[in-house]
Amino acid sequence: MKKLIGRLIISAIFFVSAIIIDDSQTKLIMYAISYIIAGADVVKRAVFNIKDGEIFDENFLMSLASIGAFLIGEAPEGVAVMLFYQLGEMFQSYAVGQSRKSISSLMDIRPDYANVLRNGDIVTISPEEADIGEIIVIKAGEKVPLDSIVREGSSMLDTSALTGESLPREVMVGSELLSGCINMNGLLKARVTKLYSESTVSKILELVENASSRKSKSEKFITKFARYYTPLVVAIAAILAVLPPVFIKDASFSEWIYRSLAFLVVSCPCALVISVPLSFFGGIGGASKNGILVKGSNYLEAMAKTEIVVFDKTGTLTKGVFKVQKIHSEKAKPQELLKLAAYAENYSNHPISISLKEAYREEIDSQKITHVEEIPGHGVSALVENIEVLAGNDKLMEKFNIPYNKETSVGTVVHVAADGEYAGYILIADQVKEDAAEAVKALKDQNIKNLVMLTGDSESAGINTAKELDIDKVYAQLLPADKVEKVEELILQKSERGVLVFAGDGINDAPVLARADVGVAMGGLGSDAAIEAADVVIMTDEPSKIAAAIKISKNTLRIAYQNIIFAISVKVLILILSTFGLTSLWAAVFADVGVAFIAILNAMRALTFKN
Repeated sequence: MKKLIGRLIISAIFFVSAIIIDDSQTKLIMYAISYIIAGADVVKRAVFNIKDGEIFDENFLMSLASIGAFLIGEAPEGVAVMLFYQLGEMFQSYAVGQSRKSISSLMDIRPDYANVLRNGDIVTISPEEADIGEIIVIKAGEKVPLDSIVREGSSMLDTSALTGESLPREVMVGSELLSGCINMNGLLKARVTKLYSESTVSKILELVENASSRKSKSEKFITKFARYYTPLVVAIAAILAVLPPVFIKDASFSEWIYRSLAFLVVSCPCALVISVPLSFFGGIGGASKNGILVKGSNYLEAMAKTEIVVFDKTGTLTKGVFKVQKIHSEKAKPQELLKLAAYAENYSNHPISISLKEAYREEIDSQKITHVEEIPGHGVSALVENIEVLAGNDKLMEKFNIPYNKETSVGTVVHVAADGEYAGYILIADQVKEDAAEAVKALKDQNIKNLVMLTGDSESAGINTAKELDIDKVYAQLLPADKVEKVEELILQKSERGVLVFAGDGINDAPVLARADVGVAMGGLGSDAAIEAADVVIMTDEPSKIAAAIKISKNTLRIAYQNIIFAISVKVLILILSTFGLTSLWAAVFADVGVAFIAILNAMRALTFKN
C-alpha cells in the first residue's frame, strides 16, 4: 500500500509537470514517464493474464483504454485513466483490508507459547507440543494456550476475543478454560484436556480462514456476469470504433475511437466485482464483532430468507443447568435411589447425569459399575453392585415393560428400576435462559412466525417451556433420529426459496444441524460437534444472537443489492452518453472511479452493524 501511494505521488508530480511545460516533445516524455510509473504493473498483469487465457479483465480494459488514448494523441487522458484507476485500486485495497482486519482480529487469539510444568520446572514450548494431561501454567496477561481445566488458582478471564462479551468471567478450580482467552490477574495451573489441533482456538482459526471460500449466490452471479459482460463490451467498443466512420458521412476514426475508449473505461465492472464480495466480507466481519461466526457468505445470504426457526430446548433455550428438585422413592430410601441413578449415569457427560452426580455428592467408586450401556433417547442400563439398574425416561420403562409412576410435574423425570422392579423417580428442573423470550420476540418482530421447539424431554416440560416463551409448536420426547425426521417434515412446509434454521447446542444435535438449511450452534465453542456440523456458531450462549444474525444477513444483502443496482444503472447511463459522444474520457474515468468509490463506501457499512 505504501509503495503504491509513493508511486502515485511521483506519477502525479510528472503528470502536473507535463501539463505546465510548453515544449510538446518534453510534455509527451513526461506523460509517458508518469504513465509508466502509475500503470506499468497494470499493463504487466494484463499481458500475463492474456498468456494465462484470462483476457477480458479490468487490467486489460484499462491498459487498452489508456494506451489507445496515447495512440490518438490524448496522452493526458491516457495518464489520467491509469492514475484514477490506481487510486480506485488503492482505496479498494484499504476497504478490503479494513474488512479483513475485523475478521483477522480473531487471529490475535492464536497463542504463541505454552508454559508446561515438567519435572518441577516450567518449560516454554509451542502449544502444538503439549500433550493431554500435562499441567500448564498461565500467568497474568497471558493467553490460555490450550483447552484445559483449572487445577490450582483463581482469576478473571477475558473472553472477548472469542465471545465478543466485554464482561470478564471468573474461573476457579474445576473451571473449564478455552484456548484463546486471556488470563487477567491470578496465576493459574490447569490440566490440558485437548491437543492444540483439536482445541477451540485451532477450530475457530480454521473456520475463520475458510469463511471467504464459500461464496454466496450474489457473488457467484457477479463473477459470471463479469465473465460474459466484459467480452461483450469490448466487442461493442470495437464495433463503435470501426463501423460509424465507415458508414456515417463526415465521421472521423479518431472521434469514434475516442468514444469507444470512453466506452471501455466506463464499462470496467470493478465496482461490482469488488463491492459485492466486500459487502458479504463486511457482513461476516460485522457478525464476528457481535459474537457470531459465519462459515461462509452463502450461509449469511441464506439467513435473510429464513421462514422457519427450529430450536432445540436443552442448552439452547434453557441453561442446561439441571438441579434435582424432588426424589420420590417407592421402596428404598431416597439417598439409595439417588445413589443407584448417580452410579448408573457415572460415565455420561449429559447435563442430567451431571446434576444427579452433583446431588449425590459422595465419591463414586467406578469399580462397582459394570456392563454400562447407553440407550439413545431412553437412558442407561448398568450393573451397580450386582444390581441391574435402569435410569431414564418414560420410554425406557416402557421398553423394558416396567410399570412406572407417570409424574406430570414440570421438569425432567428420571425413572429408576432395580432388578426389573420400579424403584422410584427423580425430578430434575432446568431454567430458561434470560434472553430466550427476547430471542423469540425479536424473531417474531422480523415476521418469522413459524417458530418450533424440539426436545427429547417430557411433554409436560416441553409444553411448559414453550408457553413461557410464547412458542406455538412443540414436539417432545424425541430421539435424535426423530428430530431429523421432524425437521425434514418442516422443510416441506416452507416455500421453495425459504430457509429453515435449526439452533441446537451442538452436542447431541449434529445430525439435525447438518440436515437444516442453516445449522446454528449455540454456545458451541467448547463443542467439536458444533463447529464441525453447524454453518453458524453463536460464540456466546445467547439465543437472541440468532435474530441478530438474521438482521445482519438482511442488512448485508440489502447493501449488496444497492451496489448492484447503483453500479449497473450509472454504468448503463454513462455508456449510452459515451456512445453518443456526450461524455469525455475524463468524465468516463470519474464515472468509473466514482461509482467504485461510492459502492465500496456503501459496502463498508456492513462492517459497522450494531444490534
